[in-house]
Parts: sequence; structure tokens; C-alpha cells
Amino acid sequence: IAKWQSGVFGDLANKKATSDLIIGDSQWLGMCSRRGHYIDITGWVKERDIETTMFPATIKGYSEYPKGSDRYWAVPLEGDAIGWAYRKDLFIDPAEKKAFLERYGHELKVPVSWKEINEIAEFFTRPDKGIYGVGLITSEEYDTVTMGFENIFFSLGGDYGDEKYRVKGILNSEKSVKALEFFKELYKFTPPNWDNASYSDTVRAFEDGKVALVNNYFAHMVPLTKKDTNPFETGFFANPVGPYGDKYAALGGMGISIVAYSKKKDAALKFLDWFVKEETQKKWAGLGGFPCNKNVLTSAEFVNSSSFNKALSDSMAMLKDFWAVPEYDQLLSISQKELRAYLVSDDITAKDTLDQIADEWEKVFEYAGYYKE
Repeated sequence: IAKWQSGVFGDLANKKATSDLIIGDSQWLGMCSRRGHYIDITGWVKERDIETTMFPATIKGYSEYPKGSDRYWAVPLEGDAIGWAYRKDLFIDPAEKKAFLERYGHELKVPVSWKEINEIAEFFTRPDKGIYGVGLITSEEYDTVTMGFENIFFSLGGDYGDEKYRVKGILNSEKSVKALEFFKELYKFTPPNWDNASYSDTVRAFEDGKVALVNNYFAHMVPLTKKDTNPFETGFFANPVGPYGDKYAALGGMGISIVAYSKKKDAALKFLDWFVKEETQKKWAGLGGFPCNKNVLTSAEFVNSSSFNKALSDSMAMLKDFWAVPEYDQLLSISQKELRAYLVSDDITAKDTLDQIADEWEKVFEYAGYYKE
């Protein structure tokens, strides 16, 4: 996506309409709306009642900027979230179940808490047999390790900042520090040399029988539903509840926006008009797409049509996003660097890591003028 982003941003900066519609990350909304690259479609969205027909988290995540403003610059196109895949063959094996019960005092099953995920990852880590507990996404490229951490971070009570973009005392709070420490605890149960694992690396590790659990975006885990690429019977589940009763999943997916420099804006709107119809969303789902229409996404037809659609549908109700401000790329570069450094170092603490990110993020916000009275 980094290459796609570079090409798109280059064209937009030069006010080129090489495309009439752009499928972009949620983080792009701030920059592309502020710089006039996207058309404001707020009136169009409200006329068609898309705020209620689309799943709430998708219209907020993929379409709205600033957050809470009810101004829209995109239509939700593909919904996605981070969830889990697990090897059913291991979970139903009588010997494994007996050993797990003896070790942890409860049944080996789909986990309902982060503590149970950690126990399962620990239990299946067997270097002498070439199998490890979990495949996490840890790469420093684009947004990978930040998205991997978000699921734990939000679920264990962490948050990035407040509505005034103040970060210190929130991002580096006691709950946030414990969440990052937990992330590193899980990281101990990944395969060797796992410090720069991409989205595709985790899927390959699962297919090769190297990990019992994998945490990834559902869109990347599609190969795990296919017997020609994945030899293991595989189950899927959404992120479990955190210690404070919260369930969150890192927002993925994308919206689709009309380029301000397009000469075919009317045709682009006609396409969007067709795409948001419920019958179109049903066809999109039937072709393997990840719809954002609320009725389609929660329908029995969709939930039962794929082994991971139930987990995906559940995850779409708990989405939470990264900063969608124009400066998101600077913020992301900072978190990517610092989080990966923490994972691979024995000399850096979780508190030091989050203090550093908080300090650098507030410098970005201050320089950009967010703290002016």
C-alpha cells in the first residue's frame, strides 16, 4: 500500500485526475479533504441516508472528517478488521486438550479473554517441534506493527489522546504501558526472527504449520479459507473482551472518494449511487467482497457463507482507528519505529517507548498548530 499511496499522492499533488475515484485508507481523509483533493459529498450522503444504511463504524471510519463533524468525503467500500485464525486440529486433539487442562486448569477452546490468548500462545510454543504459539504482525513498513498493537492497546484500556489532540498522560498512561508489555509478552511466542513480519508473513507461517494462532486483517486471511493453499482445518474469531469490558479491533478496509480534479464527477456519483444500494452490496458480498451495508453485513446469508464471516461481522462492531489527521503519516512513522524497536530490544521499557511516542506526537501536533487557543 505504501507504493500505491506514493503514486496516488504524487498525482493529487500535481492535480492530475488519472482516476475519477480513489480507494484510499481512512488515514488519508484528513490530508485529502484539507488539501482539496476529495469532493465533499456530505449532502449526497445525507440525502441517501447512508449514515444509517452503512455499518456505523464504517461511515465514521472510512468517510467522516473531522471525526464527529458529520462531514463526509468517501463512501465505505470494503470493510475490514483485525481478528484471529486458529488451527482447529490442535484445539480438538484429545491429548492437547488434556495437557492444556492440566497446565492451566481450564479447557482448551476459542479464547474469550486476552489472558487465554496468551496461555494458548505459550502452550503451543514448542521450538523443538518447529511450532510456535502465535504469528503477530510486527513489520516497520507503513502501518503494520502499529495496527498489530492497536487491538491489544485499545482492548486493554489504552487510547491515543483526547479530542483536543493532547497525548501525554493518555497514550503513556498506566493502562497503555501494561498493554504494550502484554504485546511484548505475546511476541515471545512468535517464531524466530519474527521482528519484521508482514501481513503476508503471518499467513504463510500458518499455512506452513509454524503457528497455532495468527492475528491479522481478515482480507489478508482469505487464503486460510481455501484448501488449496491452507492444509489445516481453520477457525476464526474476533478479538476477545479486555479486562475493563471493552472489545476493540483495529480498523482496516477502505472508502472510495471522488477526485476533485475529475472531469467525470457526475458519472462517479452515479457509480456510487449504484454501489451503495443494498442489492448491490449483496452481490458484492456474494462475489467475496466485504460489504459495509448494515443489513447485509449482519445477515444470516453473509455470516454463514464463509468460515470467517461471523468473526468479521462481529469485529466490524468494534472498530477503532488511528489518527485520520493530515499529519497521520508523520505520526505513523514515529509509532512504527518506536514500537518495533521496543519489541526487539531488551534495554527499552514500555513506559520509555510510549513516553517517546507521546513526546514526538505532541511536537507534530504543536508544529501543525493544533494547540493554538
